[in-house]
Amino acid sequence: MPILISETSLLEDLGAVHTANEIAAQPGLWIKIYRQILADKGRISAYIDEVLPHVSKIILTGAGTSAYIGLSLNGIFSRSLRVHTDAVASTDLVTHPNDYFFNDETIMMVSFARSGNSPESTAAVILADQLCKKCFHLIITCDETGLLVRHQTNSSKLIVQLPPEANDKGLAMTSSYSGMLLCGILISRLKEIEIIGPQIEILNQYGTKILEHYSYRLKEIASMDFKRVVFLGSGPFLGTATESQLKLQELTDGNIICKNDSFLGFRHGPKAVTNETTLLVFIFSNNPYVQQYERDLVLAMQKGKKALFTIGIFESPVNGLEFDQEIELSDSGKQLDEELLTVCYILPGQLLGYYKSLALGLKPDAPSESGAISRVVENVTIYKY
Repeated sequence: MPILISETSLLEDLGAVHTANEIAAQPGLWIKIYRQILADKGRISAYIDEVLPHVSKIILTGAGTSAYIGLSLNGIFSRSLRVHTDAVASTDLVTHPNDYFFNDETIMMVSFARSGNSPESTAAVILADQLCKKCFHLIITCDETGLLVRHQTNSSKLIVQLPPEANDKGLAMTSSYSGMLLCGILISRLKEIEIIGPQIEILNQYGTKILEHYSYRLKEIASMDFKRVVFLGSGPFLGTATESQLKLQELTDGNIICKNDSFLGFRHGPKAVTNETTLLVFIFSNNPYVQQYERDLVLAMQKGKKALFTIGIFESPVNGLEFDQEIELSDSGKQLDEELLTVCYILPGQLLGYYKSLALGLKPDAPSESGAISRVVENVTIYKY
């Protein structure tokens, strides 16, 4: 068993029981979600096949962590469904709806929500219905009782409800994030879902390997005296990097300042944040074309200020590169489709956040000592547009 699982009584004393179990349960949850979407293929496929011919644009949305899911999915949605797809946070849709919704346009809006109780989630749905010529809704959620699911609309909608264990009880979204992300990938590739089965088994193996073989080392790294953490990822992994930085910053109550960027983007000024207190995490694609750019950036980082510690996360090693800690998933030549790697690549960021939270004397299930952040954002006023 991974080191983050301990005696329940000890985890309860540490305020970590929910987060620990929710991180550890993810590989098994991925298998369960795959089987659920496979069994539900007919219903979901019928809805998508009906609405897609009328749609000129797809918007992937959510608030906070749920918004970052879209950053990893917009490419696969565009490629697989052949419809232009944008990832736009519901927080942006609510404040600037006229930039995204047009009265001569029919769209499909895919909403991701752990609870569906964030005020912006329902507000975005209302605005889409109000301002678009027509909006079809696909709601992917972990809570069948949430406000988003219960919202009454005259527009066409389909709800995909994840298994109950995906509805995290801890403050930080962990299994709900990876579960909704996988669900989105499977829905975008619904027509080939049967042949994806073996890849889901590999995904499970990769997740289990991270938990069982790298948890202890990540715990040791979390005990180091770093003040900044930078996560780098390109393409669908920019979403992984973005969620990783939030997870570590969230679980440490803002004591550790985190940043994310793409490999190429980091060259254009942001690399100045690197110093002797910085932990640098490189999240690699398994696409050889993309790796050329990623490799060049890592080599370029040898000039200038050196980071305190570096971590490389990859399916198979990238030639000519060395890191203080390597997280290698495949030693047998197995290769997942690029977007599926985003599902398991989030685990190191979650584990670093979990262990750093404990190292700082915080409670991972409720790390915000001041109450500044909560499981569901509170006191947001939605104004009439």
